[in-house]
Amino acid sequence: MRLLTHCGEGTVFAGSVDRRANGASISIGDACLIQGQLVVERDESRISVGNRSLIGGGTVLDCALEISVGDDVLISYGCVIADSDNHSIYPELRVKDLASWMNGRQHDWTHSRMAPIRIDSGAWIGARSIILKGVTIGAGSVVGMGSVVTRDVPPRVVVAGIPAVIVREIEPLKVIE
Repeated sequence: MRLLTHCGEGTVFAGSVDRRANGASISIGDACLIQGQLVVERDESRISVGNRSLIGGGTVLDCALEISVGDDVLISYGCVIADSDNHSIYPELRVKDLASWMNGRQHDWTHSRMAPIRIDSGAWIGARSIILKGVTIGAGSVVGMGSVVTRDVPPRVVVAGIPAVIVREIEPLKVIE
């Protein structure tokens, strides 16, 4: 079983892959540095990383559905990016989860809420941030260190806090020739 479906030219893969499903797909573009852990939970899981992007050490991309990272994205160290709850909110449905995980990770995903995550090109995710299911981080935006992102972030803004809120806009840089 191949751990990566595609790994681009010039990419340095110093992280790890936890492939919990044979049909899952992990595709990494050119000139990336991957130091974190990529986890694919189900056959339907899809992780894609564009070109010239960083996934820092200790960061976990936990994918049950789809996580896509654009070009020129910086994801710092110790972040958690998870596109599902992994378990039901109902204790009656969670009661057998541990046994299923211990039995070859035969988890029943039927009651786990999930939604794709998209991190658009040029975004920067600060250290120890958490991005939850269904979130899009707009192009060129910055997520401040230690933030918890629960809602979409528009392009070219800085968000920070728990939950993350917009703290400023990022104006285009005026280049003087």
